[in-house]
Amino acid sequence: MIQDLFFLSVNSMKKRKLRSWLTLLGIFIGIAAVVSLISLGDGLRTAITGQFGSLSVDTLTIQNAETGFGPPGSTAVKKLTDHEVKLIESVNGIEIVIPRLIRIAKVEYNKDAEFSYLGSLPEDKKQLEFIYENLNTETQEGRIISLSDHGKVVLGNSFASEDLFGKKITVGSKIKIQGKEFIVAGILKPGSSAILNGVVLMFENDMKDILNIGDEADLIVARVENKDDMEKVAADIQNKLRKDRKEKIGEEDFTVQTPVQSLAAVNTILNIINIIVVGIASISLLIGGIGIANTMYTSILERTKEIGTLKAIGAKNSDILTLFVIESGLFGLIGGIAGAIFGISLSLLVAVSANSYFGENIITINLSWPLLIGAVGFSFFIGILAGLIPSYQASKLKPVDAMRS
Repeated sequence: MIQDLFFLSVNSMKKRKLRSWLTLLGIFIGIAAVVSLISLGDGLRTAITGQFGSLSVDTLTIQNAETGFGPPGSTAVKKLTDHEVKLIESVNGIEIVIPRLIRIAKVEYNKDAEFSYLGSLPEDKKQLEFIYENLNTETQEGRIISLSDHGKVVLGNSFASEDLFGKKITVGSKIKIQGKEFIVAGILKPGSSAILNGVVLMFENDMKDILNIGDEADLIVARVENKDDMEKVAADIQNKLRKDRKEKIGEEDFTVQTPVQSLAAVNTILNIINIIVVGIASISLLIGGIGIANTMYTSILERTKEIGTLKAIGAKNSDILTLFVIESGLFGLIGGIAGAIFGISLSLLVAVSANSYFGENIITINLSWPLLIGAVGFSFFIGILAGLIPSYQASKLKPVDAMRS
């Protein structure tokens, strides 16, 4: 019996092809939006959290409060100086303290120019080894620079692309940074961090010289002796800086961040974005559900004689109810499957396009079966729910009244 009702529902949908396609469209758009946006959101989460992959679990980052968007420290009203470095060094539990500069500068090669990030390297052997370890730097070509390599730089992997300057940069190439010539000592392997892939690493004094920087730092990196004491050491640094600057609790013009705090902040933002995205996509699903309900009401009005005939030959109320519930469920199921396939295809297309544009594997889309099954199941549920009331009304029609109408 169920099989017969199923085929009756399919035949009914085939007879009303245009209306069926328009009904499916609402569910299709909603599910496609949910699947593609959540998949892209997960890919974006992987990409952004990858930016934190180079942070060590025993490392603190100290920065002044920012006033806008830009490289760390570039929009800070008050700069960090050697005074803050010495204060942090005096805190118990600190093993090593390194001031860092991160700026944007003009890089020229092959008569072409680009603006890129410059990252400073300390001129102390122990500190330099720590930075290399912290950044997980491995070269694809050449080598990383040592203390005797003033006038030389290491480039992120993005510089290995011919598209950047119209000619490939190789080890030994000469590039100009802010008008001064430097020799390329090495090119890093591709990493998960887009910033590191596009950075120019150079010694601090070379960087200060070309940018006329005095006693200041954009951020301070500090390694703790025992990672289990991370929160205590961070609190001690905060108290010391607050006391030195004569600031009240909650009114600090600086931040002391642990890797866990940084990652938690990013995840909170991404979760909020995902909630908004799902909320917007849910509106499309609601519209799709209303479309199914409208189609079912119209279908019942057109098929009252058919309902009367079915009841006259012995069909029960439950059979009529099942017939129309199957039909409305099929609208949700077919729309959901088509939307899920289109959504995952769309997210893959966007990811490939973005990765091709940036020249690196920034966004990775993984096929999430729970997401696909959940989306299709939800659309099937929406379809059934939207068809329940019209189906119930159809099942209550009396055979004589239905055949007369």
